[in-house]
Amino acid sequence: MKVAVVVQRYGADINGGAEQHARYVAEHLAKHVQVEVLTTCAHRDYISWKNELPAGLEVVNGIPVHRFPVAVERDPIEFAKWSAKVFTQSHSLRDELAWLDAEGPTSPALVDHIKAHEADYDFFIFFSFRYHHSFHGCRAVASKAILVPTAERDGALGLGIFPPVFRGIRAVMYNSFEERALIQGVANNQSVPGVVVGVGSEIPERSNGGRFRQKFEMRDRFAIYVGRIDANKGCLELFEFFEHYSASLVDGMHLVLVGTPHVPIPKHPRIHHLGFLEDQDKYDAMAAAELLIMPSYLESLSMVALEAWAMGKPVLANAKCDVLQGQCIRSNAGLFYDNFHEFAETLRAIDSGPSLQAALGRNGRAFFERNYAWPVIEKKYVDMLEQLSKETPARTMEPMPGWFTRRRRSLPSADSIVKQLPNGPYREGRNQKPEVRSERPAVSQPPVQNRPQPPERPQFQPRDQRRDQRRDHRGPRPEGRRPADSAQGRPAAGPQSRPKQDSPRPQGEPQALRPEGGNRGRDNRRGGRPQRRRRSGGGGNGGGSGAK
Repeated sequence: MKVAVVVQRYGADINGGAEQHARYVAEHLAKHVQVEVLTTCAHRDYISWKNELPAGLEVVNGIPVHRFPVAVERDPIEFAKWSAKVFTQSHSLRDELAWLDAEGPTSPALVDHIKAHEADYDFFIFFSFRYHHSFHGCRAVASKAILVPTAERDGALGLGIFPPVFRGIRAVMYNSFEERALIQGVANNQSVPGVVVGVGSEIPERSNGGRFRQKFEMRDRFAIYVGRIDANKGCLELFEFFEHYSASLVDGMHLVLVGTPHVPIPKHPRIHHLGFLEDQDKYDAMAAAELLIMPSYLESLSMVALEAWAMGKPVLANAKCDVLQGQCIRSNAGLFYDNFHEFAETLRAIDSGPSLQAALGRNGRAFFERNYAWPVIEKKYVDMLEQLSKETPARTMEPMPGWFTRRRRSLPSADSIVKQLPNGPYREGRNQKPEVRSERPAVSQPPVQNRPQPPERPQFQPRDQRRDQRRDHRGPRPEGRRPADSAQGRPAAGPQSRPKQDSPRPQGEPQALRPEGGNRGRDNRRGGRPQRRRRSGGGGNGGGSGAK
């Protein structure tokens, strides 16, 4: 069996969550099937996606990697403009496709290669649902597409272009139960095969905390944060909380930061930024730490939290992230906070309670071995591949709507869709479907509130009344009044004989015929009120002269 792993960037020195996740899966799947990687020429710069690596074939840790150029670098201003439009305003499907192109990395050459070489692979494993390669690649080879969404609770999940993809592919490999609840909530794709897998980690057999302390001259107790240092990861809130917490302690815990900064780091005697570290130094630092702090608001899994648990370290997580809170509850290996007071109390409890710290660490190690050891992860992937290879694809990808529909501004803001999705940590046996959830219409249809409403059904009328109405062409007659006898069978002309129409004619009834020589039919067809006729002597029958 031959499998292609498709991801936005790839390399042994790329530490991004989805990119590292893809590399780990590719290297471990290579024990069981033939694996190749399809990716772009982007490398370090994930802001502009500029081409930094040569196009063509490269071998990374024994895995063949095919790189394709990025056609257009991301323009941050253009991307911000489209993001504001689709996330906060009503918009069209065309706007969402423009947002997708603006986000990047846009590589038509990569998508063309996938289309041209579909027959060369049994399956394609796409990483990260929100990017150009996954959207167009999954649509191109839907019958062979497996998606690792790495989805978070952000606006991209509420865009109308993605639910058909979640429904039309062969399988979904979820990172967490919370991620599965989000995607099933927005796409109704419960019928698509899927399993909660996550990812393992490359933890060294032995780490040396003493070696780290000696190398970096760290003598004090410390908590550690590992990852990208920016506002989206909750680092600004972490700095604020930690400075406030430290102000009340004479001899308190220090904070060590490992990662590339994208926001200013406070100059504080207990905050130490070490920058990017090689794996040995990183794992030595985690071994020396008392705990890991994860302040992120949005995660689909958090690989570094799994690494901390694998090393027997407790985790203090931001409760605003459903995934982190859920992982702490399921593992019984971490605490979580929702405000400063909870942050201070939970950090103090771990710092001053060696028995609590040890118990959380033991639980974390057992949780990792039970769910995220590589033999467990590999088996889930191999089982899914074998299952799909024995089955005939049961679904087809929904076609893209036509030219006019793509330009119709009928889609609600993506943020409003995300607000309606299931929230909170997943608990076994709890119904994850919210009590009230409006189904997103298919992208080819306008939302319910903007659709033209069907006409009201006509009110019920007795059969005799409907028959008389058709006979005299004037609508229902007043109760208790009979038409006057005449040669033509019509009531006598005059104000007293003309029925007063208090309500519009029910829809679905035949249009009144125009009386010969009169203008009543024309007025009725125009929706106007019949004009009064002057009596022209002799009590005519409604068809004579003198209609005005």
